[in-house]
Amino acid sequence: MIQIENICKSFNTHFVLNQLSLMVNQGETLVIIGKSGSGKSVLLKLIIGLLKPETGSILIEGKNIVKAGFRDLQDMRRNFGFVFQSSALFDSMTVSENINLALRKHFKWPEQKICERTTECLNFVNLEGLQEKLPSELSGGMRKRVGVARAIAGYPQYILFDEPTTGLDPETAENINQLILKLKRELEVTSVVVTHDMHSAFTVGDRIALLHKGKIDIEGEPAVIKKSYHPEIKKFLSGYTLLK
Repeated sequence: MIQIENICKSFNTHFVLNQLSLMVNQGETLVIIGKSGSGKSVLLKLIIGLLKPETGSILIEGKNIVKAGFRDLQDMRRNFGFVFQSSALFDSMTVSENINLALRKHFKWPEQKICERTTECLNFVNLEGLQEKLPSELSGGMRKRVGVARAIAGYPQYILFDEPTTGLDPETAENINQLILKLKRELEVTSVVVTHDMHSAFTVGDRIALLHKGKIDIEGEPAVIKKSYHPEIKKFLSGYTLLK
């Protein structure tokens, strides 16, 4: 469980997040929506400890990571996978090397286990046999799936997704949506998904939360959000309706 309580985060005296509170229940997929610059990606970085808030607390399994030291943060991050918007693969490394880089850093596994785990993760995202390919040889959707394979390699309890369908065609985006559902169904991970894509939000989300003016303005199950009269929600829904 992730409990975020009254966090504030500012840059150059501008508050991006202001007294924000939010809970992510174990095993659920929480989707966070909000306009560009509203602080969605900042919130993900706070959850994983890459940034620290000025005030407030972030509890992961009851432990406040805001007050955690470097070693405790490193231990906590082993329970997290992060899927970046741009996939963030190293161009000079093969697919296999991209996936097992963190395994070599954080786990004292024998080489055979590292190779076996890499293969398992690629099979899970339907990219069998691509271990020796370079990222430049892959499509955007394939690179995104390599990013997912890397995120799950260390058996995380939590996965954070930053705009997982951005820049993908509708068919490829839907494949990523189904992969997120597969992660929940088969690996029972807890996920936080940041997105502008309302089709994706309604497909993968158990709950959807709107980040607006530094706070969570409204949250609820997809059916509740679809019926909301909140003006920002209506803006998101107008684009979603046009695309249906």
